Amino acid sequence: MAADGASSQEAPRTLLASFAGYRPRWIKTDVAAGLAIAAVGLPSAIAYPAIAGLPPQTGLYASIAPLIAYAVFGPSRQLVVGPDAATITVLAAVLAGMPDLAAIDKPGVAALIALVVGGYYFAARLVGLGVLSTFLSRPILVGFFAGISLSILVGQLKRVTGIPIIGDGLVAPVIELVRKAHEVHWPSLLLALGMFAVLHLVRRTRLPVPGQVVVVVLSVVLSALFDFEGRGIAVVGSIPSSLPALALPAGGGAAIDQLLIGAAAIFLVSFAAGIVTARSFGERGGYPVDANREMVGFGAANVAAGLFAAFPITASDSRTAVNASVGGRSQLASVVAALALLAIVLFLQPALAILPIPALGAILISAALSLVDLPALRQLWRISRMEFAFAMIALFAPISLGVLNGVLIAIGATFAYLLHKMMYPRDALLGRVPGHEGFYKLHRRADARQVPGLAIVLIQGDLLFFNADRMQGRIDAIADTLVGGTRWLVLDASAITQVDSTAAAALEEVRAELERRGLKFGIAEMHDEVRTLLDRAGLLDAIGPDMIFDDLDDAYRAFEASGEAPSPRGA
Repeated sequence: MAADGASSQEAPRTLLASFAGYRPRWIKTDVAAGLAIAAVGLPSAIAYPAIAGLPPQTGLYASIAPLIAYAVFGPSRQLVVGPDAATITVLAAVLAGMPDLAAIDKPGVAALIALVVGGYYFAARLVGLGVLSTFLSRPILVGFFAGISLSILVGQLKRVTGIPIIGDGLVAPVIELVRKAHEVHWPSLLLALGMFAVLHLVRRTRLPVPGQVVVVVLSVVLSALFDFEGRGIAVVGSIPSSLPALALPAGGGAAIDQLLIGAAAIFLVSFAAGIVTARSFGERGGYPVDANREMVGFGAANVAAGLFAAFPITASDSRTAVNASVGGRSQLASVVAALALLAIVLFLQPALAILPIPALGAILISAALSLVDLPALRQLWRISRMEFAFAMIALFAPISLGVLNGVLIAIGATFAYLLHKMMYPRDALLGRVPGHEGFYKLHRRADARQVPGLAIVLIQGDLLFFNADRMQGRIDAIADTLVGGTRWLVLDASAITQVDSTAAAALEEVRAELERRGLKFGIAEMHDEVRTLLDRAGLLDAIGPDMIFDDLDDAYRAFEASGEAPSPRGA
């Protein structure tokens, strides 16, 4: 078993990576996992396209070819790709932003967007943009997915009530629902409530069969027995009983700029959702996740989606969870799931045609609620009010300004948070503790004392154009507070890994100002890149080699030997 476990965590850099070191005895669990993935994936595959106004068969197509493509090109053994609520919601916003787009053109444009998203993945991989995942912070993602959840919930109002709601946003549809309450189609609403209760009951009783599967089977049986369509309950309707031919999608009605910008937003959200899923299951399984290599798998899956008349996809957390729980050991599970769904398309089309829309609405509402991570929001509130505020920005932006604008605002909030942190590097005065070696922060150690005549200032952060003025102001402010008799001010640069020309100029102004105050300015513990740039800027020459130190102890000894230290009486 140890050998198997080690093998399962390897990350070969070739095609069919998940099959490297495959063991024949894994076939049984992989087949079982594949059938379970298909069972869980079928309801969402049919339901999710409705969010973007696409026909249900596109969700089935998005659950077949992309799985096989990822099995060939993807690096993970366990990750399963497919339709995702957040990604399809952003796609809905992109399509809604194309006012000249006819309903008949939507599937073709969605498939074309999937191709462009795949191209973005490959381009991002070529330039190593896997680092993008680090900019999508946990608070932003927690808030954004909660906002997406509310958008999905509002979008299901017309499906579960039968009321033709045309309002956008969060408040307008609710007001419209209240105003048209007399138009509620009660059989549809009662069916949706009943199916939602079934989902909750199955979850509470922990049946071995997923709740979504129970709802689909039960609602199809009820629809056949009681003729739901004849009673005014909307049903899925005719679904093609074949796969589309491999072809480049037609993108009629889509402007190139809208296409490229919309695909970029979908790429960012799908990558964020996918890499979060990959990392979470990587942590559970004890194997590393390479974001750049995942881009290849996601790119191939989206290209396959585009060529087979589907829409953009990403990693599916529910399908991946089922795969892990059943014991899938490789991407053979994904291949089996794709073949099972293909068989459903070919042979079970009549059953899918009478599947009631309110039941799908109940599935989507349940899925949307699962995106709201209340424990994570409470934890953010407890840990950092600032990060909680950014989560709220990411939550309300999709609701108030639309999902597409919400994506851009969430990303902008991430960069604003990062910039805020970098703009205000921490600083501290250092001193000695009697009987101890080294230097300590004066505000952290009550027994620490400034070396008489020597001020040591620690700057904890990079010095760049956007914080150089603040750094200069902080050192000037510190100089104003120094006790009389201080002769040297030494900057501890051990926590400064980068400087630019603006910061170098600011440091020169600091040196000149301190000189006017009668203080010598020195720098200790510079990193090589910092030293090189400050040398090119001429600052080190202006400071002089006798005030450049390898470490703080050298600076301390040099100060003691300079004869400028005040005498005990003066001190």
